[in-house]
Amino acid sequence: MKVIKGLMVMLLLISGLYATETNHVRVFSMENKNGKVTPKSIQEAFEKTGFMVEANNDMLVPFKRDFHKLYHKVYNLMVLWDKATFRKLAVKYPKIALFTPLSMSIYTMKGDTTINVSSLSPAGIAAMTGIPANEPALAALGQKIEKALKQAMPKGAFKKMPYKMAKPQGPLVHEVSFKIKGNDWEEAKDDLEMAFEGELAPNGFVSPVFVDLNYDLGEHDIDVYDFFDAYSICKIPVIYTVSQKHPEAGAFGPCTMYLYTKKGEKTIHMAFPTVYKWFSALNIQDKASRDVLLDAQKKFEKILEKLGTK
Repeated sequence: MKVIKGLMVMLLLISGLYATETNHVRVFSMENKNGKVTPKSIQEAFEKTGFMVEANNDMLVPFKRDFHKLYHKVYNLMVLWDKATFRKLAVKYPKIALFTPLSMSIYTMKGDTTINVSSLSPAGIAAMTGIPANEPALAALGQKIEKALKQAMPKGAFKKMPYKMAKPQGPLVHEVSFKIKGNDWEEAKDDLEMAFEGELAPNGFVSPVFVDLNYDLGEHDIDVYDFFDAYSICKIPVIYTVSQKHPEAGAFGPCTMYLYTKKGEKTIHMAFPTVYKWFSALNIQDKASRDVLLDAQKKFEKILEKLGTK
């Protein structure tokens, strides 16, 4: 396969936006001295609201195993998606798959008694995907997330973040496309995904979730894509390092990489969010976090570059 598209910049911002707009990462917080609210009970509230929860992983286990020192009493990464939202947006806006599935962190810091859930706002999703901010399906997704949060944490509220978003310093989305040789898209897909999966572990990445998004579309007679797959990708040293100062970073990690081919095309499209969104939305300034994020970005880009030479 040959890479026929390179890096594309998704700086879909009007002048001065980041200086005035509310933070894209939101944190819903509630006092939890009695410990009755747990990652499991939060997951159940989202499921009752209609979300498909693909994973809800206790990160303290790998954190303790790999780094020995813990900064949180609770730290889970929950991966979930709303099928109805994807069906409404996927045909016109395939980049909705950058957040299908979504990621959220559920956390309590050491020495604290509040439980918190971080999530990306509809405005944040719009800025990354090019979907209009006033798109009804996007607004409905935000409302559905809030409904689930309020059911899980009835006395909770969104907290004011101690920082403002920073102006992006680079492209927010990395996109590549691969030309399919011959007429067998299934073989091309299988070969590409097998090669991609084989590169993850040697480069320190894990993929806790894989979702066949096109299966749900097909179940509802939406026949636009030959295939549409999504991988949740995580690098444990990244989230361990960044979460020390920014536990709300779980709104971005695991991040989702998608790939699809539209019917009648001979091109596989792939994309994933870059770390510049982390820097911008979370206003990350500390060197340790920036270094580990940039290292992960370079490694992931090299994986895609290597795939393009095959």
